[in-house]
Amino acid sequence: MKKRSERYEQPVPPQGSTDADGGGPAPSSLDETWASLPPGIGPTPAEQPYPYPYPYPQRQEPRRQDARGQDPHPQDPRGQVPRGQVPYERDPYERDSYERYQRPERDRRAEQDQQRPERDRRPEEGYQRPEPYRLPEYPERPGPYQERYGEGYAEQAPYPEQAPYPGRSPEPPGVPGRRTGPESGSGAPAGVEWPEAPPAGTSAPETGPAPGPGPVPVPGPAGDHDGGAGPDRTATTVPTLGAPRHSGPKPPLYAPHPGRLPSVRDDLDAAVLPDIVVDGATYPGLTVRAASVRGDSHRYESGPRQDSLCVARLGGPGEENGLLLLAVADGVGSAARSHVGSQDVCRRIALFLDPYADEVIAALRAGDRPALGALVNSAVGSTAEGLTQRVTQRRGRPAEHATTLRGLLVPLDPELRERAWFAVGDGGAALLRDGVWDTDVFGEGQAGSGVIDTGTAALPGSRLARSGIHGPAAPGDVFVLSTDGLSTPLAGDAGMRDFLAAAWGQGEVPGPVDFLWQFQYRVKSYDDDRTAVCLWEDPAGRRDTV
Repeated sequence: MKKRSERYEQPVPPQGSTDADGGGPAPSSLDETWASLPPGIGPTPAEQPYPYPYPYPQRQEPRRQDARGQDPHPQDPRGQVPRGQVPYERDPYERDSYERYQRPERDRRAEQDQQRPERDRRPEEGYQRPEPYRLPEYPERPGPYQERYGEGYAEQAPYPEQAPYPGRSPEPPGVPGRRTGPESGSGAPAGVEWPEAPPAGTSAPETGPAPGPGPVPVPGPAGDHDGGAGPDRTATTVPTLGAPRHSGPKPPLYAPHPGRLPSVRDDLDAAVLPDIVVDGATYPGLTVRAASVRGDSHRYESGPRQDSLCVARLGGPGEENGLLLLAVADGVGSAARSHVGSQDVCRRIALFLDPYADEVIAALRAGDRPALGALVNSAVGSTAEGLTQRVTQRRGRPAEHATTLRGLLVPLDPELRERAWFAVGDGGAALLRDGVWDTDVFGEGQAGSGVIDTGTAALPGSRLARSGIHGPAAPGDVFVLSTDGLSTPLAGDAGMRDFLAAAWGQGEVPGPVDFLWQFQYRVKSYDDDRTAVCLWEDPAGRRDTV
């Protein structure tokens, strides 16, 4: 049996010999081979692109065309050029990739020198580089004080001919820090004599050692001291409030100052929220102080301040049409975006209550609680609906923006002493009158117990608010509207009530800085955000003071 290779391999007869089958002489060339084939097999000589035929007909590739029906590559380096085009010719300076690295080495320093700036070029023959510009050297001249007291004097006075810097007004003579003298062209102030120069051979006055760390010294008030020798340069101590007071023998473990901040990469809205907010307002017979502070736990955990406050004026122009809105919002701790929700509801409640300002004032004058409740519920419902739509449009969850809200509406009319209040969720409303605290003004029961309530109604899930009328307000009253970060320790700690009663119930309204320091009275185990808006009624009942 033949091998597989032998079965498929046919011996090729030698040239010039007869065919293997004996049919005649074998073709002596390829041309004779193609000519011996039957007609229709193999290419004709006119179709052969090359001198040697292919064993099969060559397929013509269609030419590519663009949208305009033209060849995108009119010049083909292979020589197939469209009709009417110039054949492709290779650039004599074009080199292939392997030829680019075979360039002969040449001196390129002249080319590189032309690319450099003019100051860095190599000097040509006969070229001398100019010398660099140098500032002129002026002879040292002692100032008036050195001429008077010698070289050892500490202060250097300006020359008399020197003008002040552009944009700086010359200091008046006699001001501490102004180095003037008889030689400077300006005389001494009235009642001030320049000290005489020390006798010859004596040393200049020595300066004492540098002061160590401690209170910041500031210049005292100008006046004649020590027989009118000159302006008073006695250092005084700047008063500081220090750390806030605390209840009990030891303060809480957390530091009473801003701590770690939220990251911008984690939450931009949380990162840009301030740690402390202070606000206020003053109207005839009314003074408002407000503050919001991030809790110790949020400062330690790099969390945002979830509380917000609002002090806004509603209504038209004039005191008889004006209404003061005092509101606080406490974001629910378990909601991830409650800090955004509390900020949003404070803005929206002011927006939706402003059109009802005249109707709220009319309801307070008539004592109409149902009408007041209907107006408040309409504004609260619109606030909740607006927050829900905003969150839904941004593909968020409204439950993650849960927040409480409570507010106080105070008419600016001196004759109207009633105030309207509303509340959604927990919080506090306290009244300080004649040194005695009432921590449950709204009659909510749970607010004045000093117990932390973990379950509460919140926006935007709750659309209805509790509301009522408080009053009439008495002269000297201090109304405190707050979140549970202040209402809970105020109701549960007697030391805090005594401290705030002494600070706020003496008839004098503290300044914003003092109010913030007093407001941060610390109680152990109460580390939540703290927000409050306090309203002082004029003790004398006057409504004409601002």
